[in-house]
Amino acid sequence: MKAVTWHGKRDVRVEEVPDPVIEEPTDAVIKVTSSGICGSDLHLYEVLGPFMNEGDILGHEPMGVVQETGSQVTQIRPGDRVVIPFTISCGHCAMCARRLFAQCETTQVRDQGMGAALFGYTRLYGQVPGGQAEYLRVPQAQFGPIKVPEGPPDEQFLYLSDVLPTAWQAVEYAEIPEGGSVTIFGLGPIGQMSARIAKRRGHRVIGVDGVQERLRMAERHDIEVIDASATRDVPAAVRELTEGRGTDSVIDAVGMEAHGSPAAKLAQTMAGLLPDRIAASVLPTAGIDRLAALNQAIETVRRGGTISVVGVYAGMADPLPMLSMFDKGISLRMGQTHVKRWIDDLMPLVCDDSDPLAVRDLATHKVSLDQVPQAYDTFQKKREGAIKILISP
Repeated sequence: MKAVTWHGKRDVRVEEVPDPVIEEPTDAVIKVTSSGICGSDLHLYEVLGPFMNEGDILGHEPMGVVQETGSQVTQIRPGDRVVIPFTISCGHCAMCARRLFAQCETTQVRDQGMGAALFGYTRLYGQVPGGQAEYLRVPQAQFGPIKVPEGPPDEQFLYLSDVLPTAWQAVEYAEIPEGGSVTIFGLGPIGQMSARIAKRRGHRVIGVDGVQERLRMAERHDIEVIDASATRDVPAAVRELTEGRGTDSVIDAVGMEAHGSPAAKLAQTMAGLLPDRIAASVLPTAGIDRLAALNQAIETVRRGGTISVVGVYAGMADPLPMLSMFDKGISLRMGQTHVKRWIDDLMPLVCDDSDPLAVRDLATHKVSLDQVPQAYDTFQKKREGAIKILISP
């Protein structure tokens, strides 16, 4: 089969690789019909190369049609249309019983000290082959796959793999009071959907980004926006809109890609020049994330408010303004998404013909598998208005 494989910094290729097969009785194999390129994939494209092996198959946002199942997989069968959550969880361990599916004890990557395994996402998360491919082996298929109806296009359901549950969890974790307000830093796919979900719940939503296409998309859905490229002091601008207090909550949907942290950018670049074995030990333990967005979130949230961090960070010794956080009485919540926890809330919305979350207004580019290397470059450089790129193998 064809698959998108990693070969180095900014070097992804489409290659012929062996077809996946059933390896465990809890496996399934699906024929991938659609997959997405996630902002998190750009971390592999740029920063997290030391945790990759040449030839690793990328992608963690797939859906498709079941081809084969293991003997212990009974809730899906060949021919079923399914979405595959990016977190791999068993559904029956102590963590899954607490609905903390991203901490599944069956798939935890203990040799790296990490939580549940993820598709297509480095040695840190189990080095499981990903879904930017023609076929995908799905471990823990007795629990993970989400059956979806026949008929509507893939685009209506694909975001259940990552984007929608991640955005839903971001809003849940933000603990926005009834009729309250939230600032969302970063209007990529997660920020866009977080904004729409919060708006649907009756909250005031202010979106912050410096990319014009993202700002315009948010405005189409009645989101107030602040252009970070034209605003010298974003937290001050938010306070000006909120009687000097700041918003009740803030969602950081940017993570370590934030602009405005030149020292951290230099540290990331220098770490990337080290031999992989050395870089792999430096990246997780050094304080080298770009924290501009998180620092602005701390400045922006009102006293006693909550910050929900959904953007990916990788450092272990990042300097945080603990005095400000303590003095303001800020609550901070974060973590990988417990995808299956939110599906019952989301499924009625994505099945609704009125499209209440406007899932059909998110993808800006649709490409074939052979076009994926160029699509990564376009997405990374934010060219051609790229916000969300979908792949049709």
